[in-house]
Amino acid sequence: MNATLDKIETLAKRRGIFYMSGEIYGGLSGIYEYGHIGARMKRKFENLWRKYFLSLDDNFYEIETSTIMPKGVFVASGHLKNFVDPVVVCKKCGNVERADTIIENVLHESFEGKSLEELTKIIREHNIRCPKCGGELSEARYFNMMFPLKVGVFNVKEAFLRPETAQGVYINFVREFNLTRKRLPLGLAIVGRAYRNEISPRQLTLRQREFTQAELQIFFDPEKIDEHPRWDEVKDYELIVKRIGRDVETVACKDMGLPKFYVYHMARVQQFYLDVLSVPKEKFRLRQLSDEEKAFYNKYHWDVELYMDSLEKFKEVGGIHYRTDHDLVGHQKVSGVRQEIFFDGKKFIPHVLELSFGVDRNIFGLVDIGYTEGERLTLKIPKKIASFDVAVFPLVKKLSSKAREVYNLLKFDFDAFYDESGSIGRRYARQDEIGTPYCITVDFQTLEDGTVTIRNRDDGTQRRVKIENIKEEIRKGL
Repeated sequence: MNATLDKIETLAKRRGIFYMSGEIYGGLSGIYEYGHIGARMKRKFENLWRKYFLSLDDNFYEIETSTIMPKGVFVASGHLKNFVDPVVVCKKCGNVERADTIIENVLHESFEGKSLEELTKIIREHNIRCPKCGGELSEARYFNMMFPLKVGVFNVKEAFLRPETAQGVYINFVREFNLTRKRLPLGLAIVGRAYRNEISPRQLTLRQREFTQAELQIFFDPEKIDEHPRWDEVKDYELIVKRIGRDVETVACKDMGLPKFYVYHMARVQQFYLDVLSVPKEKFRLRQLSDEEKAFYNKYHWDVELYMDSLEKFKEVGGIHYRTDHDLVGHQKVSGVRQEIFFDGKKFIPHVLELSFGVDRNIFGLVDIGYTEGERLTLKIPKKIASFDVAVFPLVKKLSSKAREVYNLLKFDFDAFYDESGSIGRRYARQDEIGTPYCITVDFQTLEDGTVTIRNRDDGTQRRVKIENIKEEIRKGL
């Protein structure tokens, strides 16, 4: 059976994956917390992301910047003026909804990027009413989603919680360029929190007010956008794409009709999902955004989408954005600090290719894809992000001492879990529901011949393995 939002929420709360913040006080809409299982999954995803994307070039690095930033940053970036969403307000009960979302929920197609006038017209034509009380909706208007702050006591300064991690990279670019021996391309990554005062957060961790992003900003010479030193590695690689006005298709990188530097990174993003995370091909696609949908500063914009059974549609979990020199030019203008560099015999402001991923959205998507109901409920998430690699059980408590020996053998090489409470069937079920790839059972035969039973999460098969061979067997399967 397919996952549903209710089923995922029930599992997530029962097994400590995620749950709403402040539940004992009634909860806080749009803010979720990760439990002891979910936090491990999230950290593993982040570390996989780091290892993969930072290894794409030996001039890619991770930095960490503040989540509180001065007002000038967002004047320069355009967020104060343009970081808005369309809203409608119920004239009867005062309920506030995002205008394009409420239309989408009724008409089941995307209306992102439509003007306020177009959204209002559609609402009137289809007599779309308040989902809470059925009241009439107001005309659509814009709402800025940033969280303002006052910093200081007497000499108070205006600041904001960052709505994206990217600006922390841009305002540090010149410093980092000089510190990293003045080479391009230069990749600067941030994995951290961002904040958006979402109008109507919903769908669990898919749309939150506080969330985690993993973003890599790649600075490069715009004159070299149609080249990449490793292009030959991907030129024949087939991308799964949804171009505007066309069905999903596979297209070789060399036939995409886009600059090589951009397409090279499209390929690497797809390989991260298909090869590292083992996402089924039919659940993945790269979707081209129209001019109405994409940010005005993005010359090229393709979303990374996963198909989610709980929503019965593809959902964005990341994006590949060619932001040109928009951000650096803006910061140069507002700050008065030059963002030009001297490289390869000339002075210029670099352009930026951004690889942006919502960590929480990806965790949700992988849980959705892995949610499997059959004879038992099993979370078939990628093995590399499972909270535990292996669980060790004694068949009965009198075998605890031997089982502890096996556990101690494994715990320094793998994320291992020990459990001797409840029946063996219950212990298997608990591990299936959190996605543990392997379960090892110590039984009476273990005492006779030094073998244990290894059970595979995905198909439930069991086989006996010598204790001295356990580590090798687990490594092969992970």
